[in-house]
Amino acid sequence: MNMKCRICGSESRMFLDFGKMPLANAFLKKEDLAKEEAKYPLALSYCDTCKIVQLTEAISGKKLFKNYVYVSSTAKSFRIHFNELATKLKFKLQLNENSLAVDIGSNDGVLLKEYKKSNIPFIGVEPAENIAKLANEQGLETINAFFNKEVVNEIIDQKGKADVITACNVFAHIEQIHEVIDNVKLLLKDSGTFVIEIQYFIDTIKTMTFDNVYHEHLFYYTVHSLDFLFKKHGLQIEHIEHVDTHGGSLRVFIKKEAIPDETYFQYLETEGRDKVAEFHTYELFAEKVNFTKKNIVELIKRIKKKDQKIVGYGAPAKASTLLNFCNIGKEGITYIIDDNPLKQNLFTPGNKIPVKDFSHIKEDPPNYIIILAWNFFNPIMNKINKIYPQKFKFILPLPSPKII
Repeated sequence: MNMKCRICGSESRMFLDFGKMPLANAFLKKEDLAKEEAKYPLALSYCDTCKIVQLTEAISGKKLFKNYVYVSSTAKSFRIHFNELATKLKFKLQLNENSLAVDIGSNDGVLLKEYKKSNIPFIGVEPAENIAKLANEQGLETINAFFNKEVVNEIIDQKGKADVITACNVFAHIEQIHEVIDNVKLLLKDSGTFVIEIQYFIDTIKTMTFDNVYHEHLFYYTVHSLDFLFKKHGLQIEHIEHVDTHGGSLRVFIKKEAIPDETYFQYLETEGRDKVAEFHTYELFAEKVNFTKKNIVELIKRIKKKDQKIVGYGAPAKASTLLNFCNIGKEGITYIIDDNPLKQNLFTPGNKIPVKDFSHIKEDPPNYIIILAWNFFNPIMNKINKIYPQKFKFILPLPSPKII
């Protein structure tokens, strides 16, 4: 199925279809288990004109983000990550007590907290009502809204224009991306910097981490597609860094006027060699995804034939894609451990696997633990082995399933 590209209006060609999926963070309460779940098409397409990969169908932000169960501060690695980001921005952009930092999709204020420690004036904008409440209860000023023109004018009226605007792991979620970029330009000082962190689709292809595809992630960016998008709005990428979050991400610095440094040209050159502008690259990726799915399903079946119990660790959004795409339910994975209290005692969307707290491993021990939050594989494995030395075998599902 082809579609009209949301970025440039050209034709975009589908190359990978996951089928109909529930929303990745639509966890179920016990009383909801008998109800029919809403499921939506999940498929990727590629635009030859602007080089963007995107979902063929978009779900409204209000449906996705009004109430939310993802909390950034749950993982220690993310707290460290945002501490380092705030420190970098403070020194690179010379932020001080006279500056203003705005964070789009600020979640529970994990970055805002670091600004506060450095006495940098800040404000967050977060659409999820329950998550924005968590931030405000900590004294981290957060506007509960989407980043629209009304919010921008409110910030300008109350605090002035921004020296830095950040959008970490939210830029790919936004359907009205042109409107948001226009709002960024309105709020940003002429000398200000827009900083985004986005999952890098080239990393997704190379590491086969296809479970990063779910309804919240509408766009899958490369530097080629970002360059097209920002130039369309009269903005220029100045600097690019690679960061380890979410299996491989880019941190991109954008300004109203800038002379790009060598990182910008290096990424464009490397992507040229990686053939990001060729549709065949994405067709090959789709073939590998289906092959990996087959291997995961066969591994689970082999273990279950021996009457061995498998449980999961981590119920991130990406686990929903992996488990539903592979059609793995309670008969394959008995339960899932997650450290986020907002997910505990709920059931995963689609496959309805119960989510438990860490103590449940002792109550109902497994033979194998499949680490669904694979980006935290080593910390999770070390945590479990420290308490239960060499008691369990571990499964790393991606980039190809293996037992450790």
